Formats: sequence, structure tokens, C-alpha cells
Amino acid sequence: MGRLSGKVALITGAGMGMGKTEAILFAQEGAKVIVTDINEEAGLDTVKKIEKVGHKAEFMKLDVRNELEWQQVMKSTLEKHGKLDVLVNNAGILLLKPLEETSEEEWKHVFQVNVMGVFFGCKHAVEGMKKADGGSIINIASAYGIIGAPNAAAYEASKGAVRALTKAAASDLAKYKIRVNSVHPGLIDTPMTQDTIKDPEKTKELLATTIMEHPGKPEEVALPVLMLASDESSYMTGSELIIDGGYTAR
Repeated sequence: MGRLSGKVALITGAGMGMGKTEAILFAQEGAKVIVTDINEEAGLDTVKKIEKVGHKAEFMKLDVRNELEWQQVMKSTLEKHGKLDVLVNNAGILLLKPLEETSEEEWKHVFQVNVMGVFFGCKHAVEGMKKADGGSIINIASAYGIIGAPNAAAYEASKGAVRALTKAAASDLAKYKIRVNSVHPGLIDTPMTQDTIKDPEKTKELLATTIMEHPGKPEEVALPVLMLASDESSYMTGSELIIDGGYTAR
């Protein structure tokens, strides 16, 4: 306990799934957690669950595609807390569709959320992290950002972009003592993947070469993310942490 004591952490897409689990874990470890999500009801539910176990959190509505909303959230964070130590760019969407069937609108939408949202987060976290004399940005990518697989062209391309953006941001922001790392989960059992997991054939296809032969749990991603948020990872930047049950190992 207390691995994030005194730190201010902002998590996007924290209304459900991995983001929700990360927010609860961060609060338990002593962080002042800012829960953000486009879904106000879901975000407030995360705050409620954190407060129920005796910790504090606050909700700010955020559409990660909107730079003005990022500016407003960061301004509010600095007014209330004076700094930002940790940002988890967790918000993302999944599109499982063959390349030749993907429309221009679908492609743009995936990139607006999965890439533009991460870019805005990295960009606007700088001011608050400079006031904290450094910080940690964790970008949630995917195992699909490292290898190719069928029926997910837009999603894979967006997560590959997050992988490269992370390394670029790590290079640009090191002068401010800001570390930037990416996390690459495999198939994780969350609301975003539940419809797929309910279908045994689709699950088998998505697990493919996964050595551990089952989907992961949100907690199994949140704990490594916690490590990246804490000072335990002080010499890690520009790294990619793969949490995929061995999917990319063979």
C-alpha cells in the first residue's frame, strides 16, 4: 500500500474495464485519482466505488477527441491540485473488421479516439508534470500494435501509432523528467470485449497463439500499469510492456 502516496493521477476511459480497475487500484495505493470518461454515469460509478472503500476520487467529463476539453480538464486539475504526476491514456475503442470492409468514417473514428486522444493527453500533461518536477505517462496500446492479425486493420494501425508515438514522446519529454511508456495487452475480459468473448469461435480466433490459452483479467493489466505509474519504474521510458499471456511469444 502507498506506492502512489502524494501523487495526482488522471486516467481516461476510467468508467469501465481496465480504466476503472486502474482507478480503484491507484486510489488504494494512495493517489488522488481524477476519473475521466465520456460517459458521465460510468465515471461517477467508478468514483462511488472508490469512495465506498474509504478513498477519494473526483470525476471530470472528457471526450479525448476534443482538445478544448483536455485543456479544461488540465486547467481544473492544476487549480485543484497544483500538479499532475501520472497520466494513463486508457480510453480506446475496438473495431474488428477486415480492411476492405472498413469505411473512411470508421477508420477516422478509431484514429480520433485511439491516437488523437493519446496525443492530446501527452501534449497537455506536460504543464502539470513540469510543476511536479517530472511524471509518468502510460499509453495503453495493444498486442495488436506489435503484430498483424486478420479483421482489425484500423485498430491495429491505431495501436501501432500509439506504440511509435510513445517512443517519440519519451524522447521529447525526457528533458522535463517525464517518462512515457506503452502497455500492450492481449485479449482482456472487459465490457469492450465481452460480446466477442461470449462467442467461443471468436475467442479461439483472438486468442490464437496465446500460450496461457485464456483471456486476461483487468487486474492483470492494472498491476503492471501501477508499477509504471510508481517510482519503481524510474529508469523506464520509451519502453513497451507486453501483457498478453504469451500471444506475441510465438
